This record gives sequence, C-alpha cells and structure tokens, in this order.
Amino acid sequence: MAIVDGVLAQLAARLDALLPHLDERQRRLLLGVEARLLGHGGIRLVAHIARVSETTVRRGVSELDGGGEPMPVGRVRRAGGGRSRAEERDPGLVPALLGLVEPDERGDPCSPLRWTTKSLRNLAAELGRQGRMVSAMTVGRLLKANGFSLQGTAKTLEGDQHPDRDAQFRYLNEQVKDHQVAGQPVISVDAKKKEQVGLLPMAGREWRPSGQPVQVEDHSFFAGPRVDTVIPYGIYDMTANTGWVNVGLDHDTAAFAVASIRAWWQARGRLDHPQATRLLITADAGGSNSYRYRLWKAELAAFAAEAGLMVTVCHFPPGTSKWNKIEHGLFSHITTNWRGRPLTSHEVVLNTIAATTTRTGLRVEAVLDHGIYPTGVAVSRDQLQALPITPHAERGQWNYSIAPTGANTAPPSADQRAAARTQALQLLADPRLTGMSTTELDALQAQLAPAQAARRQQHRYVLRGGRCVATNGRSRSLLRDADETLLTVLYLRQVCPQKVLCDLLGINPVTIGQAIKATRQLIDEQKITITPTVVRYFTRAEDLRAWTTNTGPATHPPTRYRLTDPRLTGMTREALHTLLEELIVPYAAAIEERRHRQRGADRRLGTRAGVFRQKITDSDRILATILYRRRVSGLNTLAELFDVSRSTLRNAINDVLPILDDRRTTLTPAKHQYATPIDLLASVEHPPTRIPEPRNLQVVS
Repeated sequence: MAIVDGVLAQLAARLDALLPHLDERQRRLLLGVEARLLGHGGIRLVAHIARVSETTVRRGVSELDGGGEPMPVGRVRRAGGGRSRAEERDPGLVPALLGLVEPDERGDPCSPLRWTTKSLRNLAAELGRQGRMVSAMTVGRLLKANGFSLQGTAKTLEGDQHPDRDAQFRYLNEQVKDHQVAGQPVISVDAKKKEQVGLLPMAGREWRPSGQPVQVEDHSFFAGPRVDTVIPYGIYDMTANTGWVNVGLDHDTAAFAVASIRAWWQARGRLDHPQATRLLITADAGGSNSYRYRLWKAELAAFAAEAGLMVTVCHFPPGTSKWNKIEHGLFSHITTNWRGRPLTSHEVVLNTIAATTTRTGLRVEAVLDHGIYPTGVAVSRDQLQALPITPHAERGQWNYSIAPTGANTAPPSADQRAAARTQALQLLADPRLTGMSTTELDALQAQLAPAQAARRQQHRYVLRGGRCVATNGRSRSLLRDADETLLTVLYLRQVCPQKVLCDLLGINPVTIGQAIKATRQLIDEQKITITPTVVRYFTRAEDLRAWTTNTGPATHPPTRYRLTDPRLTGMTREALHTLLEELIVPYAAAIEERRHRQRGADRRLGTRAGVFRQKITDSDRILATILYRRRVSGLNTLAELFDVSRSTLRNAINDVLPILDDRRTTLTPAKHQYATPIDLLASVEHPPTRIPEPRNLQVVS
C-alpha cells in the first residue's frame, strides 16, 4: 500500500516536535508506534525521517510487542543491563584502593605511593601493576563513594601546650583591660615575614584585564644584580586602632624591634596618648622580641628612660603567636592589600602598606628605616642585673616592668655600646697584650687582609648558591678584618679567656668564636707562628681594663703574673719564658697523641678550632707543675690560685711531669711551703716601680 506524501509530512512534523523532549526509551517507543501504524516498510521510513538506525526502531517495535511492564519512574533501562561495574567484577578492588590511600599511620608502610602524590592516574597505574586494570575515572568514582575528597592541610595542631598557657592568657587580658581603663596605651608588636623587592610572584589574585597578568620572574628568588630584602616590623595600637610599620633594610634584631617602637612613639604614640605614663607591650615569646633576649630588655630600658614611661611587657606563651592581636588586626589586612602585586620598590612597599584600610576604620602608616642593626651584640649578666627590671609575681619570665630612670643612670644606648666597643678594641691593641709593636700588628693585619676579603666573598658566594649579588656597600659586621686579626692574636697568646673578650666588647661568643676560627685558619695557611705567654692572663674583664688603663706603677698585677715571681719559680722571668717556649710544643704534641689514642682516630673537624674552652692554658699547666714540683704549696692551694678544681689541676700536672722528666729539667725545692693562697701571695714582694715589659713574641712567616 502506497503511503501518501501528506502522511509522511505529518509524521516528520510530529517527530521533530516530540523527539527533543523525550529520553532514550521514550524516543524508541514512539518510533516503534509510528512504524507499526505505517505497516509494511514503516521501520525503514520512520528511521529515515527520524535520522536514526533501523535497529533502534526495530527494538522499539519489539518492546511494544513484548508487552512488558512500564519502567519505574526515572529509569531508562532495566536493571542488569550494560557492563558490570569494576568493583563487581573484582571484589578485591576497593580494599586494594583503600590500602593505597589510607593515611600513613594506618596504611601499608611499604606502599610504593607512601612518598609520592596520590593522584588518580598514579593510583590507577599502581592498581594496574597489581593486576587490577581500572581507569583514573573509575578510581575517582570509587574514592568519592567511600568518603574521600581532595583536601589540603589544616593548621590546627599547636603542639604541647605550656601548663601556664591559659593562666597567662587571663593575666595578659587583665593587664590590657587595666591599662585601657586607665587611658594608657596598649600595643601589640611583631615582625612580619621578610619580603624581597623585585618582579617576584606574589600569592593571591587581583582584577586585571583578561589575558594581561603582571609579568614576573619565573623563580621564587631574584637573581638580578640588585636584590634587596625588607623587614616590616609592626606596632598595632589596640586602643586607637592604628598601625605603624617600620620597614627595615638590615637585620631583624632586638635593637631593630625596639627602634621600631621608639619611632612609633616619637611619631604617633605621644601624640595619640599625650597623658600616657605607662605603656603595655604584648609580644610573642620568640623572634627579635623574645623574652630570652637580654638585648631586647636592655634596649627597652633605654627607650623607657628616653620616653619617661613605665614599660610593661607581657609575652604570649610559646606556640601561641597566632593569638597576637597584630596578626589579625594589621598583618592580615596588609597581606590582603598587596596580594597578587609584586613589590618592585621600597616606595611600592610603603604605599601599599599605608593604603591598607578596613571597614572598622584602621589607619596605617609606614616608614623606611635605613639604620644598621648588626647581629652578634651581647649584653652581659651584670649589665642585665643593673637594669631597672621588675618581674611580676605572675610568671615573671613572661611578665615584667621596666622603670624609667634619670639621665645620669639611663642604660646605655646602641650608639654608646658601639663607642664602648671601639674603645675596648683600642685597649686590646696594647703592645703589652699583643706581644708586638703597633707597626708589627699593622703589618700582620695588612698581610691577612687580602685572604680575609677573599674568604668573605667565598662565604657569601656559597650562601647564595653561586649567585653573584651586589651589596649596598654597608658594613653589617660588628668586627672588621683588622679586629678579627687582633682577637685571634690575643687568643693564640692566651691573654684571657673568650668570656673576657665577650664582656669587654659586648659581642656574643658565637660571633667571636667564628671570627677566631676563620682567622686562625688563615694564619696557619700562611705559616705564621704566634707563641703563647703566661705573663699576662686575666680572668675578669675588669682586671684587664684596669691593667691596660693604668699608665703608672701597677699596684695590683694579675695573680698569674705574681705566680711567676723568681722566688716561687726558682728562675728569672726571662728563663721561665724560655722554658715555657721549649716545653709548650712537645707538651701539645704529647697531649694530642694521648687524645688520639683515646679517640681511636684523628681529631674531628671543628673541635677546639677557635673557641677558648680550656679551663687553664697550656702555659698555666706548665707553671702549676713547676710550682708543685718545687713544693711551693699543696695541690689544694694551687687549685684555688688557678681557679680550677683539684682533679683538673692533678690531671694537668700528670700530663706535664713526663715532659719535664724527659728533658731532665732540674727544679730545686723551695725553702718554704705555704699552706694558703693568702700566705703565698703575701710572701711575694710588691712589684717594682714598673712591671718589666714581656719580650716581644716572634711572628715568623
């Protein structure tokens, strides 16, 4: 039977209108109904008009002829159709996958993915190596079905909490309320992360024209010829809701931290709080404002004296720096303000910080600090005890007050300490201490200067990882090359222990030890010999300073010098000095041989390489052995005179006696044996009108 063209046109119109709105099964059934109505040849005509395969139409007719039950709502295919799922074909797939992605403390410790990125592709590849062939998409589906998702790390662990943590928080809060009620300023201080100046990538995103991002360096470090680092130190006034950021260019030291507080007070603090008599500072427990740093307290004492304020400091417990108000009240807004924006210059840094505002009315000012704040500055225990610091009854190590003092008793400032350091270096250059004239010392310093400069450049080159970076020409070291040479000469001559040098110069032992170690290596490389002496040996900085500044007759010479009196040693000081020069080298060799046997190997690198750790020097050991062999006094008396224990002195004498016996040194017994140190020293006549100068030690190159 021929099909009329009008019927076909109507069929095409119906299908075009209905098919786009039907699902797969509904389209198939509709096509089957139309094919059955057309009769013979209807399947081919319907497939042609609907632009589908004849198989699809035929399946629709078969489903209608089969008379099956309607499908449940929402389903297109009957249950059980299609390929079976991977986890159904392999019941061990899910346990194997979970074994790979379980946390490290619960997973397989030998898993090959323990230390690699657990991406979907890596997980699928590892399952494939186990004989379980699955795709990355299947792995993702299985992980989501078992409660896994992509997650980052969460900063929630605070470590071991200090037992006084909560009590310190309550006490700090009480102090803040007390100061604010009284109308006294309260500030929160801290140093922000260091930032490099240049076209460097910055975290965050900023609105810009599409496809026009800011072009920055492709590395996280700037390898250009001019690199600079800025250190923002912030002061957040919690009462006035204002911020002050001192942008430093040198080091983040305690001196820099207090200098920032001083700059804030002079520029903003005294204007915002004209009636202030007290100042409360809340700070972290570490960093440049750590409660352990003596320099921090010394600089605060100087600031309190200048400003006339009673300064109270309350530190947050260790590990709780995120509770510091400045982190949320100032630094977080600064970080948000310069997100996605490279800090190309100091001006950009200052303007970006100063432009930081909040809806609550935060106002921020920023200044550039060109000051130099070298590391290594030390404050002695005596200087700390002299400061007007009063610990609080509640956890005094974290809470303390610093009283203002008058101009006559004000703690020394940084400039005053620098002037005192220069004066101390001039005292230490005394020819009586160095054993050489000023001309000889200058010649030695000039001889070592090129090697010191080369060593310094090599050290910087290694620290930069091979990058040549220009400096700004400022000296950031407390010690010049000539000063390091002077300290090394004094160390090799064993004039005084390292502690005396630290107290005189106000420099910590690490800085002095590193300087001596490096310079001593250069002296050894150039084969320069400096023989130690025992004539001058000072155990206190006050004794050395008093002796060097006394231009007249020395009424109180050092104890070690008085022990070299001829009536005690049985020989002149010249003869004693000659004997010491003869015995020191073989004695040092014998000691090193004994220590080599005890260690079973050579000396480890870095041991005793510039740090004066001996309780007494080698020359002192020889002198003590001479006095003991002559029976001038007993072991207890000598131990007290040399300020060491009895066992230490006994070990020293046992080491020196074999050297004296090998050289057949004859020592006649003394005519009188003294029972106490007082009797022994009283028996020595007062020094002559002037102490004879020690014979210059040879500096042989």
